[in-house]
Amino acid sequence: MLETSVRLLRLLALLQSRPQWAGADLADRLGVTTRTVRNDVERLRILGYQVRSSTGTTGGYQLGAGSAMPPLLLDDEEAVAVAAGLRVAATGGITGIEETSLRALAKLEQTMPARLRHRIDALRAATVSAAGRGPTVDAGVLTAVAGSISSREQLRFDYVGRDGSASARQVEPHRLVYTGLRWYLLAWDGSRGDWRTFRADRIRPRTPNGPRFTPREAPGGDALAHVLRGVSTAAWRYRVLIRFHAPLETIAERVGASAGALTPDGDGHCVLETGTDVLSDLVTYLARVGEDFTVVEPGELKDYLRRLGARFGAA
Repeated sequence: MLETSVRLLRLLALLQSRPQWAGADLADRLGVTTRTVRNDVERLRILGYQVRSSTGTTGGYQLGAGSAMPPLLLDDEEAVAVAAGLRVAATGGITGIEETSLRALAKLEQTMPARLRHRIDALRAATVSAAGRGPTVDAGVLTAVAGSISSREQLRFDYVGRDGSASARQVEPHRLVYTGLRWYLLAWDGSRGDWRTFRADRIRPRTPNGPRFTPREAPGGDALAHVLRGVSTAAWRYRVLIRFHAPLETIAERVGASAGALTPDGDGHCVLETGTDVLSDLVTYLARVGEDFTVVEPGELKDYLRRLGARFGAA
């Protein structure tokens, strides 16, 4: 009986490791006959695993999705990756997922061998997170929006704008974008004939969805860059373009994704599109980047730097 149980676990691990297995290959890996493999597959089905089988030259066994979540077998790297992801989720921007993530993490760590728990503990002790500073989003909102994107159906929702005004919207949803601080929806708004970015925490989906649509290409071919460019400038008094005399890879490591949109600009240069309400704050930020730069706009920032340079020179 023990031997059979061990073999079932080995069979389950093999079925989870790739999309499809030939019966002869499984028998060879397990050191048994194909008849034993068939019997073991039937035992897995009794335990709730949906194992599909097909015949012919391209046939074999395939582990499918069932009506319930059966136990999974994870290798060391997969277990560490899942545990790390659950810790991030527990401090992220989705409402109600924190407790669920911690419960799942507790179950995972309870069964982990000591060597893996030490790796997770070391990772937790060595890192700090800035997550959770932005508004959280209900998980149901995200899944409703994602479902509309996947089914290519227009999304109907109530929306509260920055000024507190409420409106009913119907759009063609394109992508959900998470900047590390907030969730956004990029969508084509037919009533306005243009792309619009909506904060997901201000969306309240309506049912049913609208009619199906043919997806459009994201502006500039990059949904993330478009959203970052918009959210980093729209809310600020000054729209800012800075040309750094350093490669994009270097600047990206120092400014972070939420600072604005970075684009390459010639050999060894890049441009940051961002915004600010207070010029002195931006100058302090640019000084911390530690690379030469040229101000493209606004003119107010150029004037401020000239005055600041003269003051520092006199000092």
